[in-house]
Amino acid sequence: MKPLKPIPDWEEHEKPTLPGSASMPWHPPHRRAAYAAVAVLVAITGGLGNALLSANLPWIQGQMGLQPGEANWLAAAYVMVNVTANLLVFKFRQEYGIRLFAELGLGIYAALAVLHLAVGGLATTLLVRAASGFAGAACTTLGTLYMLQALPRRYVGNLLVVGMSLSQLAVPLAWLVSPGLLDHGQWHNLYLFEAGLALCAFAAVVILKLPPGIQIKVFEPLDFVTFAILAPALAMLVIVLSQGYLHWWFDTPWLGALLAAATVLVLAAFLIEHYRRNPLLQIRWLMGPTMLRFIAGAFLIRFLTNEQSYGMVTMMRTLGMGPEQMAPLFAVILLGVLAGIAAGALTFGPKALIPQLLASIILLGSAAFLDQHRTSLDRPMDFALSQFLAAVGSGMFMGPLMLMGIRQAMARGLDHIVSFIVVLSLTQTFGGLAGSALLGSYQLHREHVYSSQLVSQLDPADAVVAQRLQALQQGYARVITDPAQRQAQAAAALAQAARREANVRAFNDVFALSGWLAIGFLGWLLLEVLFRNPTVRKAMRPAMAAMLQTKRPT
Repeated sequence: MKPLKPIPDWEEHEKPTLPGSASMPWHPPHRRAAYAAVAVLVAITGGLGNALLSANLPWIQGQMGLQPGEANWLAAAYVMVNVTANLLVFKFRQEYGIRLFAELGLGIYAALAVLHLAVGGLATTLLVRAASGFAGAACTTLGTLYMLQALPRRYVGNLLVVGMSLSQLAVPLAWLVSPGLLDHGQWHNLYLFEAGLALCAFAAVVILKLPPGIQIKVFEPLDFVTFAILAPALAMLVIVLSQGYLHWWFDTPWLGALLAAATVLVLAAFLIEHYRRNPLLQIRWLMGPTMLRFIAGAFLIRFLTNEQSYGMVTMMRTLGMGPEQMAPLFAVILLGVLAGIAAGALTFGPKALIPQLLASIILLGSAAFLDQHRTSLDRPMDFALSQFLAAVGSGMFMGPLMLMGIRQAMARGLDHIVSFIVVLSLTQTFGGLAGSALLGSYQLHREHVYSSQLVSQLDPADAVVAQRLQALQQGYARVITDPAQRQAQAAAALAQAARREANVRAFNDVFALSGWLAIGFLGWLLLEVLFRNPTVRKAMRPAMAAMLQTKRPT
C-alpha cells in the first residue's frame, strides 16, 4: 500500500519490521537506557491501576460503601474497554501511529484519574477504570516498541519477549506498594498514586518519542461496522463471566439473555468478516485446525495461571490476610516473574518454543499440586515455593506463545497480524476471566458440600464437640454473662470454624483440579509434538496403511 507520509532514507538495518512499528536507528547508550526505562514505566502503568484495584477491592468496597456486585463492575469496566480497544490498536498505529494512540489514551486516563480525586463517586470510578483499560490497550504495545529500542536489532527477539511480558509485573508490584499507600488516608492515596503514574508515563512518552515508522492507509468503513458489532458482544461476555459467580449462573435470567445476545452479535460479525475482501479478522484462517489448536492452547495456559491469581489470593483473603500480610509473598512472586521473563528472553529462539511451553505447564502444574494439601493454619509465606514456581511459569510462556502465533500469521501475510493480535488478546483476557469464574464456582460448590458434611457432624452430644463448645463458652465468659447467650455464641463460633475448614478443603480441590488440568494439557501438547514429528509420522505410515486396509470391506 502507498505510504501516507514520505519514507526516510533508512539503512537496511534501520527499517521498521512492519507498517506501524518504529524504525530502529542507532542510539547512544544513554538513550537506549532511557528507552528501556520508559518501556518499563509505560508497560507497568497500563496494568498497575487495575492491579491496585484488584488487590484492594474489599477495602475499596468498604471505603466507598459499595455492594459486592457494584465493586465487581469496577474490574469489569477495565476489561470491557481493554479487550474491545485491542480490536483496532494495530490498524490505528499503522495509519496514525501508536504514539498518537498512546498520547490520547494516557492523556484521557491521567485527566480522569485527577478528576476522580475531586469527585470520587461510583460513576467517576467506572470512568477511570474504563480509561485505564483504553490506556492499557496501548501501553502493552507501546512498552514493547520502546523496549525494542533498548538494544541493537540482532536482539529484537529477546527484547520482544521482555516487552510483551513487562505488564505481568503490575500485579506483584500492586501488592507490594499497597500497604504503604493505605497506611495514611483512604482510597484517595491509591488514585493519587495512579494519577501520578499516568502523568509520568504521559510526560515520558511526549518527551522521549519513538523513532518514526511507516504509516499506510488501512482502515475501511466495514472495519468500524465489525467493531460496532463485536465491541458490545465482547462487553456482554465480560459481564457474564464477571457477574455470573456473584449472581449465580442459573438463577439470573439476564445473564442468559446477555449470553444469547453476545452469541448472535459474534456470529453476525463473523459472517461479515467471512465475506469481506479485506477483512479485519481472517475468519477462515482462525477457524482452521492449526489456529484452533493455538487458541485452545493459549486459553488453557492462561487458565492455569488462575491457580495463583484466584486460588491462592482468594484463599488467603478467606483466612483474613490482607495486602500487608501478603506483601512478602508477592516479593517472592515478583522475583519469580522476573526469573521467568529472563529465562524466556535468554533462551528465545525457534528451537526453544516447545521446551519453554512444556516448562511453563510443568511449573504451573507443580505449583498447583504443591498447594493441594493446605490447612487453615497456613500463612502467605507457606506458599513461597509453590507461588515462585507458578510465577516463573507465568513469566515464561508469553514469549513462545507470541512467536508461534507471529510465525503462523507472517506465513499467511501481513494482513493476518491483526487477527493474531486480537486472538492473543482475547485468549489471555477470557482465559483469566473464565478461570476465575469457573474455579470460583467450583470452589463454592465444594464448600457447600464440605460445609454440609462438617455441620452434620457437630453433634453437641459428641464428647469432642461438647469439649470444644465448653472451651469456647469459657472464652466468652468475661464479656457475656448470660449462659444462654454464651452457649449460642459458642455454637455460632464453632459453625464459623467449620465453614472456614470447608472453604480450605474446597480450595484444595481447586488446586488439585488445576494440577490435573495441567497434566491433561501437558499430555495433549506432548502428543501434538510427537505426532507432528516427521520421523514419527514416517514410522507410523505403514501401521496406518495396514489399519485402513483391514477396515476396507471384502
